[in-house]
Amino acid sequence: MSNPLDTDAGSELFSNYEAELKLVQADISQKLDQIPELSGEPRKSAIAQAERALEEAKELLDSMRLEKQNIPQASKVKVNQRFRNHESDIDAAKRKLKSLQDDRQALFGKRYTDNPGEDDQLAQRQQLLSGTERLERSSGRLRESQRIALETEDIGRNTLADLSRQRETIEHTRSTLLESEGYTDRSNKTLKGMARRMATNKIITVAIIAVLVILIIAVIVSKFR
Repeated sequence: MSNPLDTDAGSELFSNYEAELKLVQADISQKLDQIPELSGEPRKSAIAQAERALEEAKELLDSMRLEKQNIPQASKVKVNQRFRNHESDIDAAKRKLKSLQDDRQALFGKRYTDNPGEDDQLAQRQQLLSGTERLERSSGRLRESQRIALETEDIGRNTLADLSRQRETIEHTRSTLLESEGYTDRSNKTLKGMARRMATNKIITVAIIAVLVILIIAVIVSKFR
């Protein structure tokens, strides 16, 4: 049988289809094992059920074939191998059912041709039932696809909202930085002005001291004359 489901290797839809296919395969195997033990109408009904299950499996394989095209290239090797395993299993089930159908025709062919009208009505009922089941399965898969699409849309909206909030935060941070740069520029200008005033005051102080020294020297010199 196929490898176990590896949800890390495929998309959510592919994994859902694969899980559903595994259930259908188990149902097919059970029916194929039961058919050889049946006869008459129960055998005919079991074969019809197996045919419908194989049709459902084929639909799931078709859906998986489409969905695996959306899987990243890095995971496709593993996914393709799983898909081929499933295809091989279904083909083997078809061959087994065909052999059982041939046995049925060989063993009960006369019984089925004694009343062709009844057989035609039964075949029509089975076709209608099969069509209804296929429609229900397709509707279910469509609803599942819509659900995933809505979830993806919600995620997209939430992501856009997060990006918008992050943008506002970045813009606010940028404004704060610009304002801080303005404060820094004004502080630098103030410090430079204070440094210039300190330098000027230092020069004035040195000049005053020099004048005082000169005056003191002049007074001393005048006293010794």
